[in-house]
Amino acid sequence: MVRAAVPEFAGRVQERFGAYRHHVLATLRKDGAPRLTGLEADFRYGELWLGMMVGSRKVLDLRRDPRFSLHANPGPGTDLSGGDVRVSGRAVEVTDPEVVARYAAVVKPPEPFHLFRAELTQAVRTYIQDSCVVLESWVPGRPLRTIRRTSDDAALRVE
Repeated sequence: MVRAAVPEFAGRVQERFGAYRHHVLATLRKDGAPRLTGLEADFRYGELWLGMMVGSRKVLDLRRDPRFSLHANPGPGTDLSGGDVRVSGRAVEVTDPEVVARYAAVVKPPEPFHLFRAELTQAVRTYIQDSCVVLESWVPGRPLRTIRRTSDDAALRVE
């Protein structure tokens, strides 16, 4: 969906997630508090896939409340090459044996495993350009929004 709406932006987001294998997933605990855990995310077949160990807390969280956020691994150092990227949405558990088998044949995760397909509701990329912090934000049904700020700005400049 992101790729169809804003292909260049989607490419930058996917490239940033592809730079490292492990990322940080935020789910909601039973009491509503956030839970942060490591996760291997995979862009395949034009979608974002989330694979998890059987019985993990994140599986239980997503079954109870499918909302999630996923933050791309920032990598070593402080330069954030490619920007800081995060996506949010709803995780849909995949139970079709053919889809799970097709995924497993290519990715070869430790089995058994749970597989979720991400339905994104937001993608955000933040980076530094010249003396500005630039924030690109995409939400389904809206154009890409770009905000540029410096520490001297009294107000946001939305493009």
